Amino acid sequence: MNSVTGRSRWTALVVLCVGVLMIVLDATVVNVALPAIQADLGFSQSSLAWVVNAYLIAFGGLLLLAGRLGDLVSRRGVFLTGLAVFTAASLACGAAQSQAALIAARFVQGVGGAMTSAVVLGMIVTMFTEPREQAKAIGVYAFVASAGGSVGLLAGGMLTQAINWHWIFFINVPIGIATAFYAWRVLPAQKGTGFGRGADILGAGLITGSLMLGVYTIVKPAAEQGWTAPRTLALGATSLALLVGFVVREATAASPLVPLRIFRSRNVAGANVVQALTVAGMFGMFFLGVLYLQQVLGYDALTAGVAFLPMTLSIFAASSFAPRVVGRFGARAVIATGMSTAAVGMLLLTTLDPDSGYLGVVLAGAVLTSVGMGFSLVPSTIVAMQGVVGSQSGLASGLLNTSRLMGGALGLAVLSTIADARTSGELGVSAARALTDGFDLAFGVGALLCLAGAIVAALLLRTQPSLTVVAAPAEADEPEVLAA
Repeated sequence: MNSVTGRSRWTALVVLCVGVLMIVLDATVVNVALPAIQADLGFSQSSLAWVVNAYLIAFGGLLLLAGRLGDLVSRRGVFLTGLAVFTAASLACGAAQSQAALIAARFVQGVGGAMTSAVVLGMIVTMFTEPREQAKAIGVYAFVASAGGSVGLLAGGMLTQAINWHWIFFINVPIGIATAFYAWRVLPAQKGTGFGRGADILGAGLITGSLMLGVYTIVKPAAEQGWTAPRTLALGATSLALLVGFVVREATAASPLVPLRIFRSRNVAGANVVQALTVAGMFGMFFLGVLYLQQVLGYDALTAGVAFLPMTLSIFAASSFAPRVVGRFGARAVIATGMSTAAVGMLLLTTLDPDSGYLGVVLAGAVLTSVGMGFSLVPSTIVAMQGVVGSQSGLASGLLNTSRLMGGALGLAVLSTIADARTSGELGVSAARALTDGFDLAFGVGALLCLAGAIVAALLLRTQPSLTVVAAPAEADEPEVLAA
């Protein structure tokens, strides 16, 4: 099938979003099942983190490369290959009977997840070229990508308690097969621009190595030994050196993996920064909020998941309404207002104490934060893809997903480290008081991240009254980006 029109475009969007939802769910569904996995396979507390880290390292390291490969070869082909890899790896994860087998399968799962999610936005902007429809389609995608995390907490708790932890992975198999079947039928089979004067193998190696090492540094030595530990500094410096080498390579390569001209657009650059800051705050809010409910209020995994349903509904409502508001007031104003609202919600969460309970500060602060993030994520996603021609939309999609993941990983590591340090320094108080004080401080830093996102939006993004997206496919070997 070479193109999609009319109703079939919306069917294709549903298929793409189901694939994204499966990937996003897997990033959080494991969290509530970790105690059961630890008890069954005998993980130590430190080695248990690798069930999550192995996935994140592969996922974060390959997003940008997968997005660009979609541009050069075929987005549909990369998406289907990613689904196949992810589904097979999910089966291996569910069947794992040892620590090594589960960690290895999780790494492969991350590879498939990166390939699947990196090209989705690129396909959306080439299928929906009319500005209003494109904004609506991207809004649906942004909601799925942002709200799926809280749904994962509920699904993980239900499957783990009702059956066992193996089913948080087995459930992906029928969903993955069905998604691949319909994707094969409804997604456009457009060819990529080709490798032209050759593939940038060196650039691919440099950026993949830099991102993988960067994610590893964040989730392992930085989180466990601190940001100033010698190992953290050495690995961080190496990751940065690889990134600098990549930039130099792309500036001089005849056929670069990532044409640096994409960053000439203030909208593309600013929207990616906003996304990173938004997701950093969102990950922190969900992670620390769940810990507060479980460790301070004594909720079990399922109850904690149910408690976050209002946040999911809040993101859904804000995400659904955001494109219409953007059309009237412009992206910059909506994003800045949304991030400021999220900052206020985070500040409200800094007033938590061990006796706050759920109905009050937790619910009000988290809902307010979720509404603000819904109004920020959807417009910034649209802006990040605005003015990017079709032949580079996969790259822009991969870049945006990389910004999300790196922002989430960095934000989570920073906020959890701050919370742990504050809790550990509390002497002569109850455990609940010490934990809550740590959470309060971390929420305060999260509020600063959201405020920084509002400032970036106000200073960098264009002041256009509405969004006009240019996404017609291009045939040139060296595609261009419309400067904004």
